Amino acid sequence: MQQDGNTKVSALFETAVAAAVRAPSVHNTQPWRWRLDGETIRLFADRDRQLPATDPSQRALLLSCGAALHHLRMALAEAGLTASVTYFPDLADPDHLADITATTAAPSPEDLDMAAAIPDRRSDRRRFGPRPVPARQLRAVARAALPYSAAARLVPPNLRDLLAEVGHLAADRHRADPGYQRELSAWSGRHGTADGVPAANTPPVRGGDLAMRFFAEPELADRPLPDDTAEWFALCTPADDRLARVKAGEAASAVLLTATGLGLATCLQTEPLELPELRDEVRSEVLFDCAFAHALVRVGSVPAEAEPLPATPRRAPAEVIESDTAIGHVREAASSVRI
Repeated sequence: MQQDGNTKVSALFETAVAAAVRAPSVHNTQPWRWRLDGETIRLFADRDRQLPATDPSQRALLLSCGAALHHLRMALAEAGLTASVTYFPDLADPDHLADITATTAAPSPEDLDMAAAIPDRRSDRRRFGPRPVPARQLRAVARAALPYSAAARLVPPNLRDLLAEVGHLAADRHRADPGYQRELSAWSGRHGTADGVPAANTPPVRGGDLAMRFFAEPELADRPLPDDTAEWFALCTPADDRLARVKAGEAASAVLLTATGLGLATCLQTEPLELPELRDEVRSEVLFDCAFAHALVRVGSVPAEAEPLPATPRRAPAEVIESDTAIGHVREAASSVRI
């Protein structure tokens, strides 16, 4: 790695992690840990933040960590660094997900746009506006997944009823699962915490159309719109191993940030895919047994009169960084980079 790249990585580590923690995660658990060893940034899964009832296979945990990894890569790109990622570098430690090194390189316009979208991205669980999403924007969103060995498959209108049925089945089964309900209650309806799903960011569950996950004590007013013209993408990969799940998380981040940069509202959903038999049905009926689904991404237009969503709270970088190397020094250089 070039020497100037080395210097920048050390100076920008904390700033890059501050961008990474803005990534979406299941129930906003933020299940990641970061370490700086020399000039290598290391990403670890935080197994203490796994949700055993909601996510027994760790699919959502790995997806969440992959999204944080991509956010970090975009923050480095904005600072003039291109990241090289080694996945699962320590076979003896399955929680060691990635090592990131960097070299100086001019960022692509797409990377700059995604980095700029990090502060603005929100999980919008409300109804979306009546204006359809233009086809060119849908194509741009779908393309964003390709560099990460993943695909964002647009769900055609004739399959949305099936997707709705799967979503409602998942919601019904989760309502009858005491362990799931305990986790949901513990991680949602939050006020003034640095993790979990805030009550202020969740609307009441509505019936009829595609099911949305129920969160405790919802306080967000939904939009009184007769039609929701949201489009749905199934985020998928050819394989279904741990590497595929991390890369699917990177692709999810790229899709969400691309859509945000285009002025679209988004929401990442995994509830219908948390039950193996329903995930298999989506694979068979929506993806025609050609890929494995990891998440659904809802994309739509934002009504002009829509109230802005508050930012979901995040833990401070110091709470997710394990090494004190390079933390607290060269802060002036780090603070010059916008995230």
